[in-house]
Amino acid sequence: MTLDIDTVQAFLLVAELQGFTRAAEALGTTQAAISMKLQRLETVLGKRLVERSPRAVRLTADGAAFLHHARALIEVHDRALSGEKPARQQLTLGISDHAAGPELVPLLERLHAMASQLALSVTIGFSREMLDAYDAGELDAVIVRQEGSRRGGEKLTEDEFGWFAAKRFVWPRGDALPLATLAPPCGVRALAVRALDKAGIDWTESFVGGGVTAVVAAALAGLAVAPLVRRIAPPSLIDIGPAHKLPRLGASKVMLHSKVSDPAKLAALRTLAATFRSVAAAA
Repeated sequence: MTLDIDTVQAFLLVAELQGFTRAAEALGTTQAAISMKLQRLETVLGKRLVERSPRAVRLTADGAAFLHHARALIEVHDRALSGEKPARQQLTLGISDHAAGPELVPLLERLHAMASQLALSVTIGFSREMLDAYDAGELDAVIVRQEGSRRGGEKLTEDEFGWFAAKRFVWPRGDALPLATLAPPCGVRALAVRALDKAGIDWTESFVGGGVTAVVAAALAGLAVAPLVRRIAPPSLIDIGPAHKLPRLGASKVMLHSKVSDPAKLAALRTLAATFRSVAAAA
């Protein structure tokens, strides 16, 4: 008996995404099809590879041992198809700074694990800039906050915003609210400013960061209040909005836009979408 490459790839996705539904989503198939592939692989190997329960899917000791061999097999398979000195394809991805968050590390890990034949190029920036680059053909895909007039795309998650500050932050009565934001044309900045103006709350821009990491640092240092997605805000920051009766900022959808047709890139993007949903749901 021999190992089927598609079946081994399905096992790797189940292991990486910790679920049959997420693996099926990543491969563009059904949960039943993934389950059948795993059963077939377990029959060939004569070992139980995963433990299934209503809440989670976990690798058995045999499954964990096979994981290393499965990854090596797929890598050799991809190298054999590409030749001794393959010209690596590049997947160019743009991600909105306010959308990246804690998902970025597992995204890159799983993309590399499942699409090691692809060279990854990732750009972080404003949603508007990422969409402009995408429309100009400079990026294969983008993960951005939904633009009001933009149509199409695939919804990955929906985020709620809050007014985040350090626990020691003090807003003296009568003073303008000090803000830490990204520079224009940041959509989150515009959302926060509109909400404050509509509520008649005075504000001043105390800190302008070149990226969300800098904005978070300013909030952690107690310099100002940062309008942030709850998923991105670190645990050491608190939402002071309710206590200070700041206006609600509402929610925003995170969308994936892509226009690739290459099978390897499509598979990578399906993995990306499933991983983003998985990590965002657990945040």
